[in-house]
Amino acid sequence: MNDKAFRIEKDSMGELEVPVDALWGAQTQRAVNNFPISGLVMPRQFIAALGLVKWAAAGANAELGLIKSDIAIAIQKASLAVAEGEYDEHFPIDVFQTGSGTSSNMNANEVISHIATEALGAPVHPNDHVNMSQSSNDVIPTCVHVSAALAIHEKLLPALAHLSATLEAKADETRDIVKTGRTHLMDAMPVTLGQEIDAWRSQVDHGTERLTDTMKRLTALAQGGTAVGTGINAHPKFGRKVAVLLNERTNVAFHAAENQFESLSCQDAAVETSGQLRTLAVSLTKIANDLRWMNSGPLAGFGEIALPALQPGSSIMPGKVNPVIPEAVAMVAAQVIGNDTTIMMGGQSGNFQLNVMLPVVAYNLLQSIEILAAASMTLADKAIAGFTVNEENIHRALGRNPILVTALNPVIGYELGAAVAKKAYAEGRAVKDVAKEMTDLTDDELDRLLDPASLTEGGIKH
Repeated sequence: MNDKAFRIEKDSMGELEVPVDALWGAQTQRAVNNFPISGLVMPRQFIAALGLVKWAAAGANAELGLIKSDIAIAIQKASLAVAEGEYDEHFPIDVFQTGSGTSSNMNANEVISHIATEALGAPVHPNDHVNMSQSSNDVIPTCVHVSAALAIHEKLLPALAHLSATLEAKADETRDIVKTGRTHLMDAMPVTLGQEIDAWRSQVDHGTERLTDTMKRLTALAQGGTAVGTGINAHPKFGRKVAVLLNERTNVAFHAAENQFESLSCQDAAVETSGQLRTLAVSLTKIANDLRWMNSGPLAGFGEIALPALQPGSSIMPGKVNPVIPEAVAMVAAQVIGNDTTIMMGGQSGNFQLNVMLPVVAYNLLQSIEILAAASMTLADKAIAGFTVNEENIHRALGRNPILVTALNPVIGYELGAAVAKKAYAEGRAVKDVAKEMTDLTDDELDRLLDPASLTEGGIKH
């Protein structure tokens, strides 16, 4: 964009210079001048939501007979082009702007107005036409919900479904591999590798269930509340019509909020959604860390699995390969947890009839959704699907696990069991050999009671 040639634009505060080839107007330029803070602009998904909301608003206004059809059609065509990303370079405003997001709303109004005016060959006003029946105070909360709901529906839920399916397949593949269980990072009773992996799958599925439940509140829209929730300057049916049009276009069940005063003044649904994303981040951290421990070694660690070798692991140690995918996933989780803190603080900033941290709530919420989706796909495809099992290492450790003596408790009692375990560990011998010396159990009884595979099934062995 040519920033050396300018044109003069004016608004209610006077005249100022705008880059000659910029599609925005005076109010956007004032925001560009006022907020040279981070260089971070509103995310693509949020700009898409702005375009969709402006498209639906023009359609609703036309249906209600509030705007001429030719102007509405021009606005809708321009809005969809914005939604599809054709004009992202014309949305330059910093995330750290006015807390209501008014600058971003006017940015959309001015860009869409400019495009529509050129297409129609007649003036399309940013406020009187593009922003008809709207306020920044209901447009921006609506866009927070629309953008997050669409990102979850289109990106995160499919990614979680893929991760779950990958884990299910791996659990089935390893269902008969018995290994040493661990509690407190110490040897415990046996489990199958399939049982361990299926627990991860369950975590992911519960994360999906939580997000799906949250969507019922995230799809409630503020549109129609206008400035303070009363709906001033909007037709009583406007908000519902906007929701219906968005529903039809996106196939997501958007609906008008039951209480517009709540939907303007607070961001509780965004805070709730972020909380579910935080929970998912915690789940992915657990999975990533288990993978790192199981992959540790290859000689001095657990060495139970070998993750795919994706890149050299050291600039100084030749041959070293690191668990880079679980590490990346853990960093994503840390970012999401940090974002959740920001969103929580943003949610606290609802003062009377308006929340005034909407842009930063939107930015962090969308980033969390985006990176969790990408991390879930990457974890599935580049770590889970391709890891191999070192069965020899697993069997060697399992055979020497003194905690297997737990299975003898119902027969020989806890005290004698502890003595057997202590001696087996001290002498580096198998529990069966020591138990044969210290009890009157036969070989057949010991084989049956201490069979690792049967111990993964639970219950008392008789």
